[in-house]
This record gives sequence, C-alpha cells and structure tokens, in this order.
Amino acid sequence: MAGEVVVDALPYFDQGYDEPGVREAALALVDEETRRYRPTKNYLEYLPAPNYLQFETEIMKTEYERMQSRLPMDMLNMKRYELPPPPAGKMTDISAWNEAVENSQAQLEHQSLRILNLELLSEYGSNAWKSYNTVLSQMVEQATKQLQELRKKIQEINWQRKNEQTQAGGKLKELEESWVGLVSKNYEIERACVEIEREIEEMEQKRAKK
Repeated sequence: MAGEVVVDALPYFDQGYDEPGVREAALALVDEETRRYRPTKNYLEYLPAPNYLQFETEIMKTEYERMQSRLPMDMLNMKRYELPPPPAGKMTDISAWNEAVENSQAQLEHQSLRILNLELLSEYGSNAWKSYNTVLSQMVEQATKQLQELRKKIQEINWQRKNEQTQAGGKLKELEESWVGLVSKNYEIERACVEIEREIEEMEQKRAKK
C-alpha cells in the first residue's frame, strides 16, 4: 500500500544497539526525518476551540489590563477599618456625628461577625477539614488505582510485544540459517558446475588433438 511504513526493527530481539556509534546514527536519522516531516493534518481538529476567557472575571480582566499597562498595584484601602471623628470644622454638626456613629456601628458589627466566624471555625472547622482530607484520600486512592491499571496494561503490552518479537526473531533466524545453507549449497553446485565444465572443456581439447 502506498505510504505504508513497515517497521523492520525488533528491539527485544535485535542486538548491537550498545555498540559505539549506533545511538548517534539513530539520532541523526531521527533529526533528518523531523527536518523533512511537515504535518498536514490538525490532530486537534476534533476538539472544540479553546475558550481562554471562560473563567476570566471582571476583577481578573482589570488586573490583566493593569499588568499589561505596567501600572503599580493599588494599595489596600484601610479607611473602612478606621473610626475617625468628625473633621475639626464639623465638631458641632449633628449629621457628621451621625455618620461617625453609623461607621462605628458598622465596624462593631463587622468585628462581631468575625468573632462568630472564628467560633464556628473552632467548633466545626476540624470536622470540615477531616471530611476534606477524606475526600482527598479517596481521590488519591482512585488515582493510584488507575495508575496501577495503566502500568499493568503497559506491562502486558510490553510482554506481548516481547513475545511476538522473540517469536518473529526466532523465525527470522531460522529463515536466515536456511537461506545461508541454500546459498552455500548453490555456491557448491555452481562451483561443481564450473569444475565439470572445465573437465568437459579439457576432454574436448584432448579429443580435438587426437
């Protein structure tokens, strides 16, 4: 068939790979083929086009634009955690004091929520962490099982290849020995024919002289 590549190497049977220069020659052949090889088929055409922006949020987009523009990162705004009194010019302004009190109440509520979250974490955090570790252990166990199955399949394939190549190598060796024997016999027959032809020629020459 046109374009079909027949691999005639039997790595499990062939000898001589460790001889000097063999590895260099093989690498030179690989380099030559890679220079000549120009793939014409897109091996990923069955996959959908990647959407690199699928998980990009507005915050990430803004941050990417900032980094591309090489702008410095904004400092963390700590004003929401401050409890400033009204400005000096508004010490008698009731609305300014109301705003300051509302800010202090918001800060107090924020701290109360932090304390509540810490209490919840102290009570339920360890159990949640144990459950998370259990899930991780199950994932690791499943991945290890899959890895073992893949290694087993790889080993079976390698054993199958070795068995097939050993059998093929034995058959090739048998055929080679048979070929050498036939070539030797042909050579002996050819030499005998030449010898007989020479004897016939000598006999004809002797007969001609008589």
